[in-house]
Amino acid sequence: NIRARQQAMAKLYALADLHLGHKLNASEWEKLHPYPPGSGLILAGDIGETSDHLRAAFTKAKARFTHVFWVPGNHELYTVPSAKAGTSDALRGEAKYLAFVDIARTYGVLTPEDPWMVWHPPAAETEGKGNGEGVIIALCFTLYDYSFRPAHLATKDEALAWALEEDIQATDEALLHADPFGSREAWCDALCEKWEGKFHKYTEQYPDTPFVVVNHWPLREDLVYIPLVPRFSLWCGTKRTKDWHRSERFGPGNPGATVVVTGHLHVRRSDLIDGCRFEEVSLGYPKQWDAARGQGKGVNELLREILPGRPMSSGQQTIWRKYG
Repeated sequence: NIRARQQAMAKLYALADLHLGHKLNASEWEKLHPYPPGSGLILAGDIGETSDHLRAAFTKAKARFTHVFWVPGNHELYTVPSAKAGTSDALRGEAKYLAFVDIARTYGVLTPEDPWMVWHPPAAETEGKGNGEGVIIALCFTLYDYSFRPAHLATKDEALAWALEEDIQATDEALLHADPFGSREAWCDALCEKWEGKFHKYTEQYPDTPFVVVNHWPLREDLVYIPLVPRFSLWCGTKRTKDWHRSERFGPGNPGATVVVTGHLHVRRSDLIDGCRFEEVSLGYPKQWDAARGQGKGVNELLREILPGRPMSSGQQTIWRKYG
C-alpha cells in the first residue's frame, strides 16, 4: 500500500554547521529538495548566530522533511554586540538557548529539551544492535570543558596560554556566555549530568533499544582531527562523553549507540569504533566545501544518510567524506 511504500523510502539524514550568516551557504540552503514522507533531518548545530538564521533553517527543513531535529552549537549561543536589546538574540547563556528552543518548538522541530523520539527505520537498521524495533534519537547539548588538551597542562588557564602560543583563541571566549553557571566548564558539567540521567531513564523505559546520539561537539578526543589549528581542541568537547556510545554504559543489557552524529570540526568523516558509526556531518564555511562545489555537489549531495546509512566493515576505521 502507499503508506508501506512511503515508510520503505523514509530515511534519516543529518547536516551540521550550516552557518547561514554566509550568503553562499544561505542561498545553497534554499536549494534543499523535498524528501519522501516520513523522512527525517538532524541539524547538528551551528545553524547561525541569530533567531533569523534559525527561522530560515527550520522553515525550509520542515517544508522538505516530516521530522526535523535540532541541537545547538556554539554559534547559536553567541551574544553578538549588534543584537537588538530586548530580543532573543540579545540574551546570554542558558536564557538564549532556551529562547531558541522555544523558536524550534514553534516549527515542530524537536530539541534536546523534548522527549527523545523512538525512530522506526524501514528495515530496523540498527547494525546488529538491539531488538530491531527502532532506535532512540538522543538529542544532546554538552558544550566543552577544555579537557581536550595534553596531559601536562593541569589547568584551564595553562591550556588557554598554550593555545595562545599559536595565536589560537576561540571567539567563544568573548561571545559565548555561561550565565547563570559562572563558567562554560561548569555549564558543561551540569549538562552532562542532565543527559546521563536521561540516558539512564530511556534505557529503563526502552530496554534493549539502541541510541542514535546527536551532539554538536565530538564525543571523543581521538576524533578531533584539525591539523591546521590543533590547539583549537580545547573548545571541541569533554572527555566525560568518551564512552557514551558503549553498550551497557547506561544500564545492563543496553546495546549502546548504533550511530553518533556530530559537527563542529568542519572535517567531514565517518569512523567505526566499538561497532558504532561516528558521523561528522558539517557543511562548514564556503571555502571549506569549495572542492565539493567544484564537483557539482551542493547541500542535497552533502546531506549524510544516518539511517539506514552506509555500512562500514570492521576493517574500515575512517572514511573521509569531502565530497559527500
